Amino acid sequence: MSLTPAVAAVARVAHLASDALVDSPSPFSPYWKSLPRNSLQQPSLSVTALPRGADPSPALLAHTTASLLSYTAASSPALVRLLPHLPELASRPVVFHLAAQGDLADALVLRAAVPYFIHSSTPQQAHDNALLASRLARTERKAVIHVFHVGEEGDKVDEVAEEKVKPFLFAEKRPRTLSKATGRPLSPIPSRPQSPAPRPYSPSPNRPYSPVPKHANGNGNGHANGHARKGSELDGRHSPRSATPVTPTFTVPIDPATAELLDGYESAALSTLALVRRSQRALVQRGSTEPHTVIFGLGQTALDFADVAGVAYVDVSLLSPLPASRILGALRPSVRHVIVLEQVRKWTTKWTPFFLDVVGVLQHRDAEDRPTVRSAYLGDTRGLQPDDLATFLEAATTSKPSARTQLGAPFVSATATPEVPHVPRHESSYTRILDHLFGDRLEVSNAPALVATQGELATSPEFALGRVRGALEERAELVKAVQELLRDPKLPPETHALLSQWVLAKDDPAKGERLGADVVAALEPGFPHPAAARVLALRAHFKVPSRWIIGSDAWSYDLGASGLHHAIASGLDVNVLILDTLPYTARNTADPARRKHDVGLYAMNHGDVYVASVAVYASYAQVLQALVEADRFAGPSVVLAYLPYASEEDTTALDLLKETKLAVDAGYWPLYRWDPSKEAAGAEPFALDSDAVKHDLQAFLDRQNHLSQLVRAGPLLPAELVSSLGETLRAERKRRAQQAYAELLTGVDAPPLLVLYASDGGAAEKKAKRLAGRAQARGLATTLATLDSITLDALANEEHVLFVTSTAGQGEPPQNGRAFFRMLNAAAAAASGATPLARLKYAVFAMGDSHYWPRPEDAHYYNRPGRELDAKLAALGGTRLADAGLGDDQDADGAETAYKAWEPRVWAALGVAGVAVREAEPEAITNEHIKAASGFLRGTIAEGLADARSGALAPADTQLTKFHGIYQQDDRDVRDAREAQGAEPAYAFMIRVRLPGGVCAPAQWLAMDRIADEHGAGHFKITTRQTFQFHGVIKRHLKPAIQGINRALLDTLAACGDVNRNVLCSAIPTLSTLHAQVYAFAKAVSEHLLPRTTAYHEIWLDKKLVAGEAIKDHEPLYGEFYLPRKYKIAVAVPPTNDVDVFANDVGFIAIVDAHGALAGFNVTAGGGMGVTHGNKKTYPRTGSMLGFVVPEQGAAVAEKIMLVQRDNGNRVDRKNARLKYTIDRMGLDAFKRAVEEQLGFTFAPARAYAFERNIDDFGWQTGADGRHHFTCFIENGRVQDEPGRAFKTALRAIARVHRGEFRLTANQHLVISGVETGEVPYGLDNLDFSGLRLASSACVAFPTCGLAMAESERYLPLLIDKVEKICEEHGLRNDSIVMRMTGCPNGCARPYLAEVAFVGKAPGVYLMLLGGGYHGQRLNKIYRESVSEPEILAILRPMIKRYALERHAGERFGDWVIRAGYIAPTTEGMAWYEGMGGEGPHREILAAA
Repeated sequence: MSLTPAVAAVARVAHLASDALVDSPSPFSPYWKSLPRNSLQQPSLSVTALPRGADPSPALLAHTTASLLSYTAASSPALVRLLPHLPELASRPVVFHLAAQGDLADALVLRAAVPYFIHSSTPQQAHDNALLASRLARTERKAVIHVFHVGEEGDKVDEVAEEKVKPFLFAEKRPRTLSKATGRPLSPIPSRPQSPAPRPYSPSPNRPYSPVPKHANGNGNGHANGHARKGSELDGRHSPRSATPVTPTFTVPIDPATAELLDGYESAALSTLALVRRSQRALVQRGSTEPHTVIFGLGQTALDFADVAGVAYVDVSLLSPLPASRILGALRPSVRHVIVLEQVRKWTTKWTPFFLDVVGVLQHRDAEDRPTVRSAYLGDTRGLQPDDLATFLEAATTSKPSARTQLGAPFVSATATPEVPHVPRHESSYTRILDHLFGDRLEVSNAPALVATQGELATSPEFALGRVRGALEERAELVKAVQELLRDPKLPPETHALLSQWVLAKDDPAKGERLGADVVAALEPGFPHPAAARVLALRAHFKVPSRWIIGSDAWSYDLGASGLHHAIASGLDVNVLILDTLPYTARNTADPARRKHDVGLYAMNHGDVYVASVAVYASYAQVLQALVEADRFAGPSVVLAYLPYASEEDTTALDLLKETKLAVDAGYWPLYRWDPSKEAAGAEPFALDSDAVKHDLQAFLDRQNHLSQLVRAGPLLPAELVSSLGETLRAERKRRAQQAYAELLTGVDAPPLLVLYASDGGAAEKKAKRLAGRAQARGLATTLATLDSITLDALANEEHVLFVTSTAGQGEPPQNGRAFFRMLNAAAAAASGATPLARLKYAVFAMGDSHYWPRPEDAHYYNRPGRELDAKLAALGGTRLADAGLGDDQDADGAETAYKAWEPRVWAALGVAGVAVREAEPEAITNEHIKAASGFLRGTIAEGLADARSGALAPADTQLTKFHGIYQQDDRDVRDAREAQGAEPAYAFMIRVRLPGGVCAPAQWLAMDRIADEHGAGHFKITTRQTFQFHGVIKRHLKPAIQGINRALLDTLAACGDVNRNVLCSAIPTLSTLHAQVYAFAKAVSEHLLPRTTAYHEIWLDKKLVAGEAIKDHEPLYGEFYLPRKYKIAVAVPPTNDVDVFANDVGFIAIVDAHGALAGFNVTAGGGMGVTHGNKKTYPRTGSMLGFVVPEQGAAVAEKIMLVQRDNGNRVDRKNARLKYTIDRMGLDAFKRAVEEQLGFTFAPARAYAFERNIDDFGWQTGADGRHHFTCFIENGRVQDEPGRAFKTALRAIARVHRGEFRLTANQHLVISGVETGEVPYGLDNLDFSGLRLASSACVAFPTCGLAMAESERYLPLLIDKVEKICEEHGLRNDSIVMRMTGCPNGCARPYLAEVAFVGKAPGVYLMLLGGGYHGQRLNKIYRESVSEPEILAILRPMIKRYALERHAGERFGDWVIRAGYIAPTTEGMAWYEGMGGEGPHREILAAA
């Protein structure tokens, strides 16, 4: 519903006045959703939005320290849940703002349980009373209920200025000042007269009732609705009537507690009067001054009773505390009739409490002077005429006192037709799986759609359980009726057979329903037996439904988990799916008494309940298995489903994935299944499905077993028994000599020194180690450590400390310094002038890249960690030894330029600048040293695999395992959490298979599928190198996984590392003969360039060298140093450049003769994608044409180009070591001559060819041999099961029956190839995607890639969701635009050839590149150096619109952006940076400008 001014005004007051706020879904909710998120997350305000149907009491009771707590809700039956807790809340500063629509009965239920109950009848009064209630609750520290009416959209409310609210709330309590003359309270406003004194009253005639208009505006008071009203304001605690000789004075005493409450109210009312300049009174009387009829009104009315002669209307604002004297003061001696007119219709007893209050007050008057009291219902008075009012008064005063009259039509409840609750879209992750598994059998017993027909309670689990019980009882009645029929001897044999078969198969979903339909068909003609009629009446129960009750905080809240308890105890065959939406990162803020994942333990303790804990974003297959098992289980089943989202609007699928991974991997949400029926069969009932938990448990058990074996194999013995006296003496002498030497160094006058560093990539660590070595050479006692290894308390005891830090992400500290920075920030924020580091003398050297953030608004990210570290150390009392050094990658020598100037200043400050030092620094260990010392790629890998103390290998070995096709990684999603737990990173390994040409047999596909399940993360990836890649393989599974790969006649050797990697080959499904030729060529080249070391077979396949080490390895092509960097080869077949041949070190472009046979290849060299952000010495490059060769010469050409690169490549700087830099350094002609000298022949001139595209041809195609091929879209190559895309299961099923082959494409898709005509599997088409999505590609990036700076694979599909909507708006849904994304600049997804590309720089921040060639023939160029999603969409929206309107026929997007002037074309790799930032009016203004 829309937000009315009254609701908005009250919500605004609650927002400004409260320290904490709790909201139940109500008319207030749109207000909270409309506020900016930062306004709700300010430190001074805590907002708790409760789910639909949730009990607010725990959330209210949890706020014990708030100086003012507000609760906003609708006046509804749900308020009754507050009653048990109101006595406790009554003594707390809480305001209950309740929005009423029609009947006030639900709110009035709470009146007796709270000290204050305030009612507002107009929108303006609602605003003013909201202020009064907030002030009252804060000053009196008591609960206040404020009920008001929602009102209309056109209402006017005069709101107080925001800056006045806090002073009003915190002002001292205003005392009541009485006038000396009258004894009445003085007005707090100097210019305002004091409250009017009472007037004498005399009786008036009973008749006639003739309303007379008094004001032109139609309001009897002459003011707008809700503003100052003319009339008597009754505020005395005793009857204010003047005594006359004929009128006795009535004084009703009140107890001290009530008097104290009234004093508090009147003090708050006076403060509110001073703020808003409008009087706030408990009772406001208007109308006749000598009334014979008084109406006490509680509700909202559009009528003006002041226009009725002889009638006074008393608007009741303060309902509690309401002393008798207040009511009595409104009853003049002339009054003969009292009408209690309340907007209360559905009260459970005949008389309402307020009516009884009025009756009770009248008992203080003499019986002969006592007026008659009648109750009346105040309905909707809009549209009533004066005659209607006169008729009501006539009826009310003449009817029996026990009769209840009515003014106005009854209110139509806003919930007369219950609103179907909204189901958050994220929950469809599970409901779609249920629908997919069970189809027509699925019966959600508390489905939201039932609300329309069965009321609001239809979604509650308790109600649903009752429906299930009723359905099961009716089915039991059906079975009973069938059995009764079977006993009838007159039953026809055919019908008897049908009924017997159904009884035997009644619980079988398929057979039971089919046989049931046959039974109905047999009985419908008519059979003379009462049981037959019952069977037909119960025919709906022949079907065997899968009954589910879904527990969701959003729409089916299970109050007190009563539905769950009853379901578990019932023994009924019902399944309960409980959704837990609490994000892992917010787990500590939740109510610990409502931890849903503990329900599993409770249910398992019951003994006869199936229990499972699942998470669809962690293991889709496990969810399927658990739901199927739950459905099959004969009895109650409870499935706990994790779906962590804070809000539907702000939580993306990527957020769900991250939160789920954190929860599952940390063990917070374990994945398991408990099936008691297995125990009866002698099987294990419990299955733990959490890989991370299983791995940690296995590692623990392995360590325990290892320790036990050590204890048994090598018991501890006294040292005297196992060593000689001489050895002991020598060891002691050595120890003393070392100690003396250390003391000698410490004795130098220069002080001891601590060097602390924070580094991600290793550059800052190397700098710090060099700094520490130079300090030691100058005689300083130096200690080296990471920033996170020291606490602030320990730092405060240090005297001299040097800091070296690099810059990560968006100006963030490196990973091993973040904990220290958090401590430092907290200390700086809490310091308040304190100087805990007064003893510290320090200097900071920071390393960054000034060009990394080129925009002026981003310039503060440059060296931000170092600059903030320097400033905060000084703020905490530290003294600078030297000004901070700011190393810049853009300087001539990079960070070394600033370092050379900074270091001498440090030595001078430490007093060691004059110490003569002959610096002979050890040479840095590089990859070249590691390769040379590795023993042909052995290193200590075998020893590292046997070391169970860590999940990682030694750093040097992680460089060597790349040659074996293995990368060491860790789960970056949980890195911080594990560090906080004191655990090492969650190490795991990536394995890449060598698969030349991307072709595999169905049996090999099944083997890869099985390896992913048994040793990996349950899924695998098709990579841009046309091969398989497994993630999440822990160390002890490496060897079994690789052995399984080898058993499938595949291997991983040379899939990575400084060697020739997997050779690519075009998939070309239509050219069967040609594909066979180029595939054979690719495979031959791969085998020819394969390393010859036996280390791979030794380490992984346990094949030992013979004759000890008498036979040594030999690498005829690579030598002991192998290549300077990776070496990549691709074979393309025009017109399809699906392998991006120009992105490879060597490219072979197939040339066919007039008969369609392979004639040879055009050869390119020097392509490569890798770049380093901010380092203009690095750039992408497309391959240069060398010439034409025949197929027989191809392998030799690939070899000789590799040898020239081996001998001439840059082995000093790996960033400039690729073949592309070698060619540009030597010159293309010189390089070509060097290759031809090696070959012994020259290249022939290149032959003509033409590329048309570099994307895959999706869908069905028929080859020249008559066989069929289907190219299947697999987004970003991830083969896994997910809702709507069960790729892994489907492809496994296909592989089991397929007799052809699978071809993996370099665009990360799959060709199911060689399908015979009679074997075409229909229904496989999954190509209902936009052209943009089909042409997209992304690398893995987070969470496994250690180089990733931003999301890629997990984010690009979400970005495409938004960009393709723009395309569809302009008619471009089916137009192909090549869009690629990588998480770092290394270019795994070949982004520099895409028409639109995004390259990660920091979380959520990317380079944006435009202008790549659609055929993969032209590099793109940097258009913007730093964009986030809003900027991406803002750039692409008008650009795509223009493209749709202005493009030429057949013009591709990458060509158009160049023609339209957005970006200049890139002519060669070395010119890549020229013209970056856009052209003309589209040029980005950079910081350098």
